[in-house]
Amino acid sequence: MKLLLDENLSDRVIPRIIDLYPYSKHVKTLSLTSTDDALIWAYAKTNGFVIVSKDSDFYQRSLLYGHPPKFIYLRIGNNPTLKVVQILRDSFDVITQFAASTTESILVLS
Repeated sequence: MKLLLDENLSDRVIPRIIDLYPYSKHVKTLSLTSTDDALIWAYAKTNGFVIVSKDSDFYQRSLLYGHPPKFIYLRIGNNPTLKVVQILRDSFDVITQFAASTTESILVLS
């Protein structure tokens, strides 16, 4: 499973989760920062990523269009990078089940 972290999350998260989520990327490393959400959505869909963001716009897009791509909505406000890392690591089993589901489009984590 590959996660695509949105620009509202630090790119420093990736090295701390890559052992659990191989091939995951940050939009910064893909030159997708300051890009329209529709382009990020299309990139994730084409390339098999699960989008991870604190952006409610992706939540709305997921409600409207369903999946793919799947969307993990981090409802955590402003928290340090280590908190994001902890949530993604602690939720590995839940995220894996979500990614494998054929019916779920959105996973909300807090």
